[in-house]
Amino acid sequence: MAETSSANSAEIHVDVKGEHRNLNSDVRYEAYRIGTEALRNACRHAEASRIDVEIRFDDRQFLLRVHDDGKGIDQKLLSGERPGRHFGLYNMRERAQKVGGRLEVWSKVNSGTEVELTVPAANAYAAGPRSSWWSQRFSGKENDFQETKTES
Repeated sequence: MAETSSANSAEIHVDVKGEHRNLNSDVRYEAYRIGTEALRNACRHAEASRIDVEIRFDDRQFLLRVHDDGKGIDQKLLSGERPGRHFGLYNMRERAQKVGGRLEVWSKVNSGTEVELTVPAANAYAAGPRSSWWSQRFSGKENDFQETKTES
């Protein structure tokens, strides 16, 4: 297997907090796209050497935070307006709003960037049990399910 490395490689640390909960499919998709864009920006534009990703499943909200130690973002691009060729942050904000969430971006030139998505629990988590009957049945966790035979 070949390894690829470059002078721009970043060390990525992921921390998941709270009890895992299934996300609503729209929230899962938009959080994935926002997280991917934040990671791409940190690697491609910020020249970060370290990226910390936090995923938190709280009772009140779902949180995704991406923090890098890169070059930071010019304050003009953080304004939230749709700037010329730079649609990344604008699109990330739209994605957050689409699922009833909020996107905050903090940055300062030469001090890194932090992107934080929060989505209220009512919007974030899929309704129903944390796992399906089907997955429980085949994982050996079907303790509540008992077959009963009746004689005729």
